[in-house]
Amino acid sequence: MKVIKNSPDLPRRRFVQGLAAGGVVLGMAPMFRPAQAASLGTLTGDAPVLSGTEFDLVIDETPVNFTGKNRMATTINGSIPGPTLRMREGDEVTIRVTNRLKEATSIHWHGIILPYQMDGVPGISFPGIAPGETFTYKYKLEQSGTYWYHSHSGMQEMTGMYGGLIIDPAEAETIQADREHLVLLSDWTDENPMRVFGKLKNQGDIYNFNQPTVFDFFRDVSSDGLMSAMNKRQMWNDMRMSPTDLADLSSETLTYLMNGTTPNGNWTALFKQGERVRLRFINGASNSFYDVRIPGLKMTVVQADGLNVEPVTVDEFRFGPGETYDVLVEPEAEAYTLFAQAMDRTGYARGTLGTREGLSAVVPELDPPQWLAMADMMGDMGGMDHSGMDMGAMAGMDHGAMDMGAMSGMDHSSMDMGAMAGMDHSGMNMGAMSGMDHSAMAGGLAKASSEVRHARSEYGPSVDMRVDTPRTNLDDPGVGLRNNGRRVLTLADLRTPGGPMDPRPAEREIELHLTGNMERYTWSFDGVEFGSSTPVHLNFGERVRIILHNDTMMTHPMHLHGMWSELENPDGSFQVRRHTIQVQPAQRISFLVTADAMGRWAWHCHLMFHMDAGMFREVMVS
Repeated sequence: MKVIKNSPDLPRRRFVQGLAAGGVVLGMAPMFRPAQAASLGTLTGDAPVLSGTEFDLVIDETPVNFTGKNRMATTINGSIPGPTLRMREGDEVTIRVTNRLKEATSIHWHGIILPYQMDGVPGISFPGIAPGETFTYKYKLEQSGTYWYHSHSGMQEMTGMYGGLIIDPAEAETIQADREHLVLLSDWTDENPMRVFGKLKNQGDIYNFNQPTVFDFFRDVSSDGLMSAMNKRQMWNDMRMSPTDLADLSSETLTYLMNGTTPNGNWTALFKQGERVRLRFINGASNSFYDVRIPGLKMTVVQADGLNVEPVTVDEFRFGPGETYDVLVEPEAEAYTLFAQAMDRTGYARGTLGTREGLSAVVPELDPPQWLAMADMMGDMGGMDHSGMDMGAMAGMDHGAMDMGAMSGMDHSSMDMGAMAGMDHSGMNMGAMSGMDHSAMAGGLAKASSEVRHARSEYGPSVDMRVDTPRTNLDDPGVGLRNNGRRVLTLADLRTPGGPMDPRPAEREIELHLTGNMERYTWSFDGVEFGSSTPVHLNFGERVRIILHNDTMMTHPMHLHGMWSELENPDGSFQVRRHTIQVQPAQRISFLVTADAMGRWAWHCHLMFHMDAGMFREVMVS
């Protein structure tokens, strides 16, 4: 067996992009080996595909080497990702999962409608799978599309325990393509995940190396003046957040993977010129949002979370852990880069869509990281009293997502608009500001922000901010994607054909706030972490409107197990059906749920550390 040796002085670029062929180290039993073997004694590329109605999966520890350092991973049948399971709608499937670990394990079938006892969440739907035991999952498939599966035990998902799940429709496929590829994005850390979590508990921004620097301060002083530069820093200090705190983890500890392959490994999806190719994208990362594009090639989105949507053609889309998108492409050149950059712009996963192995196209430079904008801090500012605010503190901020029409009727007395020089106002509807009183604007934005955003005492120590006037728009692609010159997918673009599953209006409403405290690194619903919370009760068969109000300045991919979430427009009309919904900073969204699944279900943020830090609730349908 040939093993890659440790390299203590591994250059940072090689660590971020990985070895030329990083992955699972050879040596496990042949039955567990993926179909392709690369050089340097590692296995890379597509996971094996298992199809039919009966499956056997073995959970074990396996040596891996992505960065030049040998580590142990949690694998399914010896590969990362685990085998791709191919099933058919209408079949009853039997999946036997054997645990060879020294600790309990589980598998959750993400987005699959099934009996709660088969959902795979220890402590909620079943006890878990003890070491040495085999648990048999059995359920009938009521849907088709692109899904995935992963561990719901400890940090096993982060250490490699995930795989793709494709369910073919019972009838003829409505999405026509000549060829298809599964593209499963994930992330890997050489550190022990519990050590990473502990470091975040001690310092929430420990992996953020995009912090504002003294050079940024002097640049602001030069362009906007000393007082404006100081007020700008004071504003962020009062909110106890960094304007660049876009992700908890960065390439300081993460290597970004495409189908278990590092960027330097150059995973390749083959096609023949003239073919229409379907790419099934899955975000199986533990803690990373990805912004996906194929430079030089348009993508037509045809499915979201496994369900058909009205086709929409884009250059780029963002998706968080748990989400899936199916796109159609019609490549003409010999090679294109599949480029998935992390939201914080510290690294990327990449592969090649090519006519033969060994090809590569130009890999684009990472986009520069953007600061959070006013919309991410304060939401919809319509009707707010901004007297005494110093807009100079806002210099240099990206306001591309702001609709200044919402500011009509605001009292801006004493605001100094001249100090707003240097701000990027692309996309702002300044015409709607006509008639506003902007005389002699001056004062303290930091003071106003503190009054608006800081939590009141009844929210407790788990909440360090509050948004009193959240925005409700769905047409914002998010920080880092605004006005970038590319056509970027938004929730407003996605529409499920045929309308809602249930035409009934909501019988009642449930509103929950997404809350957090970065200094303590706690995340929660309504300021209450899971261990102190009580279940959300739904009556079987009722139609419920759920409102999520994000009081934090981070985006949360919220996943409700066992039932579909039917997103509403701000006007209350049906938009799209999802199983995982992004809620952006300072945003308020609503969706309808029909409580048609008896039992106990999990509901959580799919950023693993947010879930483990408390943003998790039990939903009980009875």
